[in-house]
Amino acid sequence: MTEQQIEELKSKGNAALSSNKIDEAISFYTQALALSPDNQLIYSNRSAAYCKASNFSEALSDAEEAIRIKPDWAKGYSRKGAALVGQHKYEEALQAYEEGLKYDPDSEQIQESIKDCNAKLKGPATREVLNPFTDANLFDKLEKNPKTKDYLKDPDFIKVLKNLQSNPKDLGKYMQDNRIMTVLGVMLGLEMPSEEEAMEIEEERKAAKSTSSSSSTKVPPTSKQGKAAGDGKPVASPADREKELGNAAYKQKDFGTAKQHYMKAIELSPDNIVYRNNLSAVHFEEKNYEECIKVCLEAVDIGREHRADYKLIAKALARIGSAYHKQNDLKNALTYYNKSLSEHRDQEIVKKAQEVQKQLKEQERLEYIDLDKSLEEKNKGNELFQKGDYPKALVHYTEAIKRNPDDAKLYSNRAACYTKLLEFSMAVRDSDECIRLDPTFVKGYLRKAASLVATKELSRAADVYQKALEIDSNCQEAIDGYRNCMRQEGSNPDAVRRQAMQDPEVQKILTDPAMQLILQQMQKDPKALQEHLKNPDIAKKIEKLLEVGVIGFR
Repeated sequence: MTEQQIEELKSKGNAALSSNKIDEAISFYTQALALSPDNQLIYSNRSAAYCKASNFSEALSDAEEAIRIKPDWAKGYSRKGAALVGQHKYEEALQAYEEGLKYDPDSEQIQESIKDCNAKLKGPATREVLNPFTDANLFDKLEKNPKTKDYLKDPDFIKVLKNLQSNPKDLGKYMQDNRIMTVLGVMLGLEMPSEEEAMEIEEERKAAKSTSSSSSTKVPPTSKQGKAAGDGKPVASPADREKELGNAAYKQKDFGTAKQHYMKAIELSPDNIVYRNNLSAVHFEEKNYEECIKVCLEAVDIGREHRADYKLIAKALARIGSAYHKQNDLKNALTYYNKSLSEHRDQEIVKKAQEVQKQLKEQERLEYIDLDKSLEEKNKGNELFQKGDYPKALVHYTEAIKRNPDDAKLYSNRAACYTKLLEFSMAVRDSDECIRLDPTFVKGYLRKAASLVATKELSRAADVYQKALEIDSNCQEAIDGYRNCMRQEGSNPDAVRRQAMQDPEVQKILTDPAMQLILQQMQKDPKALQEHLKNPDIAKKIEKLLEVGVIGFR
């Protein structure tokens, strides 16, 4: 009946997922896992559902669980790779896909995923060269860029862009359109001038050439930093000089002075993201995290508007993540770490994001704990158990454990449920957890021993019953269970011997050098036994060995 229920729930989940009813699919898969917690197929399916819901952390958790259950199953690694791609962790995703390919070298799906991952790892510019029009943020980038935002007012031009998104080979048809060349420049990160800028550049070039030919004195080159010095080296701009003074003060931990210089640099050059990044670092050191976040957001906006290096934008986003992390706002911290990684993959930020993810998962687990709700779920489970509805009882016991994971008795109850459902390995696992949480709780040992008896592991079961008797020597269930194990094992002399060898008294007799010599003599000459039995001490030891079945006579 249980297998049928599991299959029905899985099928319902698959149907819901196909119909894009993601929450329903996750619910059905979760119910199925409550009945079959070691089913890697269902974990894989739920991982796919979480991916569709963009809940990549849960998708990754389910994929890793599928791999734990069946480490040689390629699909588990494929699911893990998909979840990591969703988190922009392309290097880790690539490793997962490559691991999966070891178990299914012919998988076209994994091979394609590896190609996509490699393309993403080459960086934004390299990826976009292949077809920059397929960038998911195409229209957003064009809207934000002053050179291209007016192009989007033309419906015909939008149709051209959409055509190039699906048919990049048609690019040659539109190369005469200067707007397409400008769009290419924006998407590839190239500073391609507009028509007006191109005319200005040409005029400046002609003017420079004319000045050069009419004068024998060379005009020193200029730069963004300022006019060239007498030795030809560019002179730092006033804003950069303020920045250098700020850096010197920052290194000396004179944050007040550093702040003044950075603010002056921003005043002199408000479009430079670097100065705001530096100012945010001062706020961060002063633990003024709100102001740090505010300045970083300004830096990101200015950086995007003026097409700053993506590493500088990533730096500002990462610092926002760090500021939220310091305030223990883990969700926002993870959001901004991931935003930073989507701009530039820095291994330090990867580690920080992973750390926050673990903290967030633990925080969510702790926040879910509710002792009253746990008791409520336990009582529901008990009622259903008494009625013989073990699958539904299992669901309630599982929820009770999530609400109070440190209650040993809940694991004992669920172990009893698993036993009724003939899931003995799961019953043993829950019994072990029960014993770990409360080593003096006899019921945990009895649950475990009963499951071991059911799987014919009589020797292990007898050991567990003995441990129960060490806690409560009058426990009749443990006494009867132990006797039953010994009686069933009695038909197997080797098993009896193995059990006897665990008796400390037997071990002491067998490790006695004098007894070892006597036993050797008895093997060679059985008549020697009569002589040794005259010694009361030796006679007693031999009787013990006969009693437990270590030696015998034909």
